[in-house]
Amino acid sequence: MLRVDTTKPYKIVYSLCKHAYFGYLIEPHIVQLNPQGDFSLTYQRLFSHTAKEFAGNLTEKDMKLIKILDETEQNHVIKKYHKKAIRPGEFFSKFFNEKFYENVRPRIEKRLSEVLQILKTDGSLYLMDNDGWPAERKIEFAEEAATVLFHFRKGDTETRYFPTIKYQGLRIDFMFKEAQVVSNQPAWLLLNDMVYYFEQDIEGKKLQPFLNKRYITIPKSTEETYFEKFVGPLIEKYHVYAEGFEIKTEKHEPIPVIKVIYVDSGVSQLQLYFKYGAHVFAMGNEKKITVKLLKEDDSYVFNRIKRDTAFEKLKFNVLLGLGLKKVSSLFHNLEVLAGKEEDLSYAVINWVNEHIGELENNRFEIEQHSGAKRFLFATNKIDFEIKEDNDWFDINAIVYFGIHPIPFIALKQHILHKKREFTLPDGSIAIIPEKWFSQYGSIFSLTEGNKNLRLKKHHIGLISELAEDSIANVTLSRKLEKLNDFENIADVKMPVNFKGDLRSYQKAGYNWFSFLREYHFGGCLADDMGLGKTIQTLAMLQKLKEEDEANGTHTTSLIIMPTSLIYNWLNEAKKFTPKLKIHSHIGTARDKDVSIFSRYDVVITTYGVTRVDIELLIMFYFNYIILDESQNIKNPSSKSFKAVKALKSRHRLILSGTPVENSVSDLWTQLTFLNPGLLGTQSFFNEEYVQAIEKRKDEDKARKLQAIIKPFVLRRTKEQVAAELPAKTEQVFYCNMSEDQAAYYEKTKSAYRNDLLSSMDDGTYAKKQVQLLQGLTALRQLANHPVMIDEEYHSDSGKFESVIHTLDNVLKGGHKVLIFSQFVKHLNIFRNYFDKEDIPFAYLDGSTRNRGEIVAEFQENTALKVFLISIKAGGVGLNLTQADYVFILDPWWNPAVEQQAIDRTHRIGQEKKVFIYKFIAKDTVEEKILALQNRKKRLANSLITTEESFFKSLSKEDIKEILN
Repeated sequence: MLRVDTTKPYKIVYSLCKHAYFGYLIEPHIVQLNPQGDFSLTYQRLFSHTAKEFAGNLTEKDMKLIKILDETEQNHVIKKYHKKAIRPGEFFSKFFNEKFYENVRPRIEKRLSEVLQILKTDGSLYLMDNDGWPAERKIEFAEEAATVLFHFRKGDTETRYFPTIKYQGLRIDFMFKEAQVVSNQPAWLLLNDMVYYFEQDIEGKKLQPFLNKRYITIPKSTEETYFEKFVGPLIEKYHVYAEGFEIKTEKHEPIPVIKVIYVDSGVSQLQLYFKYGAHVFAMGNEKKITVKLLKEDDSYVFNRIKRDTAFEKLKFNVLLGLGLKKVSSLFHNLEVLAGKEEDLSYAVINWVNEHIGELENNRFEIEQHSGAKRFLFATNKIDFEIKEDNDWFDINAIVYFGIHPIPFIALKQHILHKKREFTLPDGSIAIIPEKWFSQYGSIFSLTEGNKNLRLKKHHIGLISELAEDSIANVTLSRKLEKLNDFENIADVKMPVNFKGDLRSYQKAGYNWFSFLREYHFGGCLADDMGLGKTIQTLAMLQKLKEEDEANGTHTTSLIIMPTSLIYNWLNEAKKFTPKLKIHSHIGTARDKDVSIFSRYDVVITTYGVTRVDIELLIMFYFNYIILDESQNIKNPSSKSFKAVKALKSRHRLILSGTPVENSVSDLWTQLTFLNPGLLGTQSFFNEEYVQAIEKRKDEDKARKLQAIIKPFVLRRTKEQVAAELPAKTEQVFYCNMSEDQAAYYEKTKSAYRNDLLSSMDDGTYAKKQVQLLQGLTALRQLANHPVMIDEEYHSDSGKFESVIHTLDNVLKGGHKVLIFSQFVKHLNIFRNYFDKEDIPFAYLDGSTRNRGEIVAEFQENTALKVFLISIKAGGVGLNLTQADYVFILDPWWNPAVEQQAIDRTHRIGQEKKVFIYKFIAKDTVEEKILALQNRKKRLANSLITTEESFFKSLSKEDIKEILN
């Protein structure tokens, strides 16, 4: 065999040949053309790896066909089944048998079919001669599919069976004509140099026996089995002509049916099937025609039922679209896509009831499950009628389970105990929808009585939520609708003797207090830190005083707070409400006679004193009891909570920037103090809300709780009211020293003072400058924390407690804070605390080298909220615009230095409003420094740059004042 010359004309030929073992194959060959353009005898077999040299004359389709036919070539097939190299002759003699052929041939045919399909529409096929020349004769392809009709003639003794083939409307003679089945599945038939293909994917096996036989005979003895096993399936798939028995075709409109398969304490399912007349078919069987055989005596009737598989698929998809899912790839049973909490035995029944309208519109029938229980499949709805009384809402509600009206109260025990099955008067069982338990559980838990539903007025949130519920019809009075709408609360005149102005959001808070008073509701003002909760409260207390005076009456209110805030309140009151008479019920020497309270407008005390004096305090009836930093009572078993709950008053108010510190459970004590009964019992609240929201992340429950508390909690964040805030707000926090700290301070101050005062008298004062500086420095350190000068000191510091407390609130609001001190020792106390409490922080003092990296990390890392900075190291050159709070732990002699510290955050690029808190230890040198700073501001601005020069500017009077 000569090689084909690629410089001369050639052509690719697809050649049909018969392999001794594998049967018919198709092989691609390149055949050289002679000068006349006909096929020469020079040719070669083509494979993907040899096709490259002919690539110029091959199309993309040819490359695809060659690749497919590579897989049918004998060496390729042998390699798949025999990993070691072996000669074909040896392989076929050793391994080839009928079983091997039955395994390999269908795989080859799959490839052949692909190739024939392509060549039929675009290409040509040749027959190989016996010597292997690939282009003996051209084979034509039939232009359209041929059809086969199977004939059965049933006689008294036997049944004859044969097929006839029709092509282009004419019957073709194929028996005894040397016809060949080239491929079996689907059938391709070679007859008179034409390849035929068939409708309905007929198997070649069905034609093979008749290539050399007129018909097949079935004796009477095996007739019945034959009709059942062979004729029936044949009628389902192909055209059949019958004599001696009947084939009836039935056409029915299909009816979709959902059957409920209820599994007690398991996963219930729905089964979809279709009724066609008297016949029933489960979804999932794709056969378009089903044949049922009926035999009476000697006569056979085949019923052909035509199924509408497109309609069945459509209905199946309707169910998937309504939230069902297929259970397995094999079966078409369906389950509900249920939430984690859903009880899966009832989920499908619930689903049917929820979608009953859509199911009826889609003409689904619903079939009961086959057990003893009869479930109701129908729509459920509730009608609510709500009437207001003075302190109550009376709720009258009817539930409609389908046509059955049931008083809503009858479901109370079911809903509280999560029992899903409710037996109706006719014995059928209604399944209470899962969401009713969360929707209405609170109403039943919080109502009083079993005869009728009554809710206290402060459950307005629940009522409003009902009004928004789609299945409930509710009407409310105008007055109460206002409760949910903070924007439209009436404006109240400011008190005459209030000094200063409230920002508009603060005015709204002040109006809200009056509004709550009108309805006898307690409220929680939960504004962010720094937004002026104290001022809003003082404005209200001044208003009360003026109303009392106008009415000729007098009332006293009580404010309870952490010790560290006492001085702050007194200071703010002096500034904004100087006319309020305030009594501080604190300290060991406090007067235990509570009757004196009535001489004052406001009594302030601490949580600690309240716990100790509770027996006395409950004797007095206050107008308002106000808790500042009310998260102090978050623990329900604490003495503080028990004490404040026992106090008596007409109104109650709480203030807290962080009413929820660690857990939703923090809310229970605070709101129960405000409005007893609002959140039910502690165990109910814990089970119903805390567990659901925190453990199970239940958003419905979170929304529900939000609805209940919304009217009683007013919270504005810094971001919400940013437009009204100045660019920076400065506030001084006065801290009382702890008892041990104060004693230490006094002892040290006395020693220095006596020494200095005597030196002033004997004229040695000028030489004592250094000593003076040391003394003042020691006092400033003691005002911060005695540990700074005495490592053996193991007690507490008022300022440290106050800073930690304030910082805690700021961090809970998600803010970033710069903390400045001029003492590295002071910063170290906080470093140790942060390390112990696992609070991440950045740190910078004079010895820090990688300043740039530390600053960048603080600016970019959202988890890093605290930056400790020594004033000398951080006073200039740093850009810390991510922080919006600045804590100044100790005052500086020179106010300009302090200003520089503040400017670390308050500079170009800062988009947030900045709060500056200065912490000053009360009754210490720090307070004196503040006063001096103010007096010498002009001087400071012009001359002073260092501490030494500041000292030089101090007169003897100044020093006496400082050490007084």
